[in-house]
Amino acid sequence: MKRITTLCLLATSIVAAHAESFTDVARVRSATPEYERTNTPRKECSSEWVRETREVPAQRQYGGAVIGGLAGALIGNQVGKGHGREAATAVGAVVGALAGDNIDNRDRGGYTEEVPREIKRCRTVEDWQRRLVGYRVEYEYRGQQYSTIMSENPGRTMQVRVSVEPVN
Repeated sequence: MKRITTLCLLATSIVAAHAESFTDVARVRSATPEYERTNTPRKECSSEWVRETREVPAQRQYGGAVIGGLAGALIGNQVGKGHGREAATAVGAVVGALAGDNIDNRDRGGYTEEVPREIKRCRTVEDWQRRLVGYRVEYEYRGQQYSTIMSENPGRTMQVRVSVEPVN
């Protein structure tokens, strides 16, 4: 019999230690928005067209080299006898070709032209933004001041959970 009494006392102690809670209404004194600043760097590019001058070389002409080579070979062929004549003809052809090419292409200069060219410039821009993260709410319940962070503005009043438990 003694054993049963102890269990009943133990069960009563456990139930008595458990806190009772209920909801009530508290008056909101202020709700201040809380912001977070975030930076999202982004790349900003622009293009600019400029005109560039470039040299265009003239096309070489080979007619002077051919005519000079033939004339040099004819002149060289008039000099010497035997193998000397063959050598003189060859040397005359080479010298004549060089002279003819030089004469034909010496005044033939190139020309300049303007060509558009795109210049692309990029830079990183700091993009700071404010983002609402919640509200710092100051409220009053039964003469006591409290503060909390909430995700939404509660308005003039808010529900609070009140917990009551005995002091041991």
